[in-house]
Amino acid sequence: MRKQIAAANWKMNLTLAKGEELVDQLLDATTGLTENQEAVFAVPFPYLVNIKNKLAGKSNVFVAAQNCYNKVSGAYTGEVSAEILKSIGTDYVVIGHSERREYFNESNQMLAEKINICLEYKLKPIFCCGEALEIREADTQNSYVENQIKESLFHLSAEQITGFVIAYEPIWAIGTGKTATSAQAQEIQAYIRVVLASKYGKEIADSISILYGGSVKAANAKEIFSQPDVDGGLVGGASLMATEFAAIIKSLK
Repeated sequence: MRKQIAAANWKMNLTLAKGEELVDQLLDATTGLTENQEAVFAVPFPYLVNIKNKLAGKSNVFVAAQNCYNKVSGAYTGEVSAEILKSIGTDYVVIGHSERREYFNESNQMLAEKINICLEYKLKPIFCCGEALEIREADTQNSYVENQIKESLFHLSAEQITGFVIAYEPIWAIGTGKTATSAQAQEIQAYIRVVLASKYGKEIADSISILYGGSVKAANAKEIFSQPDVDGGLVGGASLMATEFAAIIKSLK
């Protein structure tokens, strides 16, 4: 069975003390994770070492960076490389979050470069894709997301993409209180798997975890995660509350 993942994206929130307190509160919720389930904490860069240490000795619990740069090293003040992230024990890296695309103009080509660097340093990317409201209203979300995937991922070999993690984010449902229905999430995530199968075959497509990201909360997580092509969630606001995120973790298949 492919990995079922509850990934917390803290974004630019929480002090270190509050973040450590939150993780302490959540450790009990991660104790019962099965072999195919994971909890991932995507935390601000300065907290990575501290949170990694908090998770030491815990099974199926990992730390993620929220981004990395598309160059190996050099005079790029303020950026963080995959090599640096690997050197401090980072497990995952979120690549192409909608906020990075929108606010920092990250292109599909740049994201392909970031994916390559992550894989070179044996970091696991969580590749984000998804459409804005105007794309959804025009009913062109499938082709839009397909293009994101093809331009950023289709250069990868079958070996590289086996067991990959993709997060589908309907941008119109991030931080708005709107949520795609479980049927809408299933429809497009099933389509993503068809797109992947067209390039890599059904067996490899079925190995790829596709998360849903967009106002996931304790009240709707179980229904959304129950869909056959939804393999967990990339969770924003609700991941900052221990009781909420604990319930989301427990909603994994």
